Amino acid sequence: MYHGLNPGMGWPLAVSAALMERKTSAMPKALAMLAFGHFLAMIGILLPFSLMVFLVEWEVQIRFGAGVLVIAMGLYLLINRRHPKTLARVHPARLVLWSFLAATAHGAGLMLVPIYLGICGIGAEETGHLAAQTLMSNNILTAFAVALVHTFSMTLAGGVFALIIYRWLGLKFLSRTWFNLDIVWALSLIAVGAFGIASAYWAH
Repeated sequence: MYHGLNPGMGWPLAVSAALMERKTSAMPKALAMLAFGHFLAMIGILLPFSLMVFLVEWEVQIRFGAGVLVIAMGLYLLINRRHPKTLARVHPARLVLWSFLAATAHGAGLMLVPIYLGICGIGAEETGHLAAQTLMSNNILTAFAVALVHTFSMTLAGGVFALIIYRWLGLKFLSRTWFNLDIVWALSLIAVGAFGIASAYWAH
């Protein structure tokens, strides 16, 4: 839900759509497109991990690696504060594409990987074909569940904030009090990566 409050995830575009079309119904449509793009970005990151059969033997090492990768992404965003120019070139009407690219550029999918891998832990008694079967069925469903819960929470929070801006506060309030959560987001990535490494270590 904190993720959804970040203007960088696109809820101002939903406000803009409602204002341009002069009808409130344009807002949920825009939010749905933003959510779909975000969901695709989450699945694009999580699904490959759910298909890793060698996760059975290298689960702890992969969780360590994922944690390090998330921390590296957080450090990169902390150092490089500029937004990707690619996002500015995407037409505002292509909200699904914009949302997909924004989520990917912000490392939103990567943030879920350490937690997702912790959920998908495989018991020591599950070896060989049994482990592979568990990995290929349950973990794929878990990947979709994690992406859906994340996307729903983010869209709900962003949608509520967009509605408040559209109905009561207006764009002038938004322009005066524009808040940038980029630093907080980068630190969040580092914290989640560290949590992923710690949980993998204690699980080991």
